[in-house]
Amino acid sequence: MSAQEAAIRRQIEKVIDGLRAKDLDALREAYAPEVVSFDVEPPLQHVGIEAKLANWARVFEVFETVDYELRDLTLTVGGDVAFGYAFGRLSGTMRNGVTTSGMWVRVTYGLRRIDGIWRIVHDQVSVPLDILSGKGMIDLEP
Repeated sequence: MSAQEAAIRRQIEKVIDGLRAKDLDALREAYAPEVVSFDVEPPLQHVGIEAKLANWARVFEVFETVDYELRDLTLTVGGDVAFGYAFGRLSGTMRNGVTTSGMWVRVTYGLRRIDGIWRIVHDQVSVPLDILSGKGMIDLEP
């Protein structure tokens, strides 16, 4: 593993650690100020760090405890840009006491090295779609 790939993995770990700690300031450190996020929740895109953090804040309003698992992270690094993809699953205990194992989603990251630090400039989270029914397939596993 290259030093750059290791640095990127550490940045993505900051996201996971920030989610588990429900720490918006820690999450801020992983993203570029101009991040564009295509998340599973509306709208179609969240533009800028404040919009991205507001989306995570909504998750923290619903969950008492948060866990996040990332599997099969694959990275490609070239110069000051990189992309990666993985499977992710948000789970935990909701404020109403219900525990959920969550659902597996597909995650794609676009990163740029800014002032020597890798930052997420784009992420996309999606669920496979059953075209005939028009419904997301949330019971698939990697």
